[in-house]
This record gives sequence, structure tokens and C-alpha cells, in this order.
Amino acid sequence: MDLHRRDFFRILGATGLTLAVGKELKAAPGAKASLEFRGVLYDAARCKGCRGCEYDCADANGLPEPLPTKDIKGLRTTDDKHRTVVNEYKTSKGIVYCKMQCMHCNEPACASACLTQAMTKSKDGPVIWREDKCMGCRYCMVSCPFNIPKFEYHSANPKIEKCTMCFETRVKKGELPACVENCPNEALMFGTRRELIQEARRRIFEKPDLYYNQIYGENEAGGTCWLYISPVPFKEIGLNTSVQSASYPALTKGFLYSVPSVFVLAPALLLGIQQATKKDNSTKPQDNE
Repeated sequence: MDLHRRDFFRILGATGLTLAVGKELKAAPGAKASLEFRGVLYDAARCKGCRGCEYDCADANGLPEPLPTKDIKGLRTTDDKHRTVVNEYKTSKGIVYCKMQCMHCNEPACASACLTQAMTKSKDGPVIWREDKCMGCRYCMVSCPFNIPKFEYHSANPKIEKCTMCFETRVKKGELPACVENCPNEALMFGTRRELIQEARRRIFEKPDLYYNQIYGENEAGGTCWLYISPVPFKEIGLNTSVQSASYPALTKGFLYSVPSVFVLAPALLLGIQQATKKDNSTKPQDNE
């Protein structure tokens, strides 16, 4: 989307008015934890490490095909070409697999840190990125406690890559996320967060010898829409167990509201510069006659 000069100054003027009248600035949508957010339950006890979810994700989102298993060495993380990865862990109960992707926090730190609300929490649960609002500051990357958003450093018009739970392309149409729909071992379940927590507790209760008695994501970072159950403690399968229970945006709200000039005027200015630069990069120079 091209941002015309008139529109840019209109935005700048509007934000200046907000500052002048002292209206409270909201650095991110007020996405309070909701039991009706939709999300995914991942059952590490059912996952066989087929990596089908990686291929389905790549196909659904136009990303490069994942490397063959024989070419993978060490534990992998998501990057600008892979929104999800499956790793193998040697645990106290043998080999256990774990899928990594965006956790879709109930109150995401990335959305709170985003000065232009390019990264936002949808009312349905998935955390999505909107290219037309992004100014490339990458605050979302440094703020995420799970180290998920990745920046395309080698692109003329770089994007932020992360799992969106197939929100725009599938979920809005009533379809399942690509990874969930095609999982051959039913290790992935899509539903409301309330349903998923109930199902996770049922499985743990019915098979206490199989499952570790905890749901990862129920409370971590204020709660997430991607939930895990596992046969072993979550630290053994690479999950960040040092994440606090309270949401991260709650730690910064007071500070953000105390310096509105920075968080109102600067984003509009930087977004205007970014959009103008983007337009120039996409315009091919004409040959001199």
C-alpha cells in the first residue's frame, strides 16, 4: 500500500491532536485474556516427528520446502523461511518430539511493543502481522519472550515472518489451520481455548502415567492460545520454562503512557518515511532518452 504525502501529514496531524488533548495512548489493542480465543493444543505424546506440519505450513504460506530430515543437524528454531519446526529430544522417557511456532499470547508482548499496531491480536485469538502498517522497527522481535518473529534481512521490502495460525487464509473461511488439518497422528487439535484446556485436563486425568501434570501455555506469559501437554517436563523438550506467569505488556503500560510524545509522533513519522522509501525501491528507473 502506497502512503501519499497528503495522507501522511493527515496521520501526523491527527496524532499531534491526540497528544495536545492528552488522550490516553494505547500502544496495543486491549486484548484481554479470553476463554473464547481460538487456539491449538499440541500433544507431544502423540507426535511421531513426521514433520508433515512443516511441509503443510510451507505449502499453505508460500514458503520454501523444509529440508529433508537427513539434512537437519541439531535443534532448530523458526526463521524467515520456516514458521514452524519439529525437533527431536532425548528425554527421561526416551525420544520425544516438540513442535515450535508462535504461541499467540493472550496479551502479546510483540503487539504491545509495536508502535504502529502492525503486529496485533485478533479478536479470535491468532496474533497477526499487517504489512501495510509495519515500519520495520523490529521491536516485536526483541520483545517476544519466545523468540518467534523473524525479519527478512535480505529482502528489498522485508516482512516479519511468524505463524499466524492460518488466520487470514483458512480460519476466517471456517477451515482448520493447515498443520492441524493434516496431522496423521492427531497430535494437534483446534478449538476455543476453554475447550482445549478441558481436553488437556481430561487426557492428563485419564492417563496420569503418560502425561506430565501441567499444561504449558495455560498461565505462561499471561496465557497463550497455543497449548502443550507432554509425557515429560517441558524443559526436556525445549520449551522456555523461565517465562513469567503475568503478561509482559502489564510490566510496561505505566511507562508507555508517561512518554506519549515518543509513542505518538515518532511512529507516524517513521512509518511515513518507511512507506516512501518502499515506494521508491519498487519504482524502476526509466531509461534516459
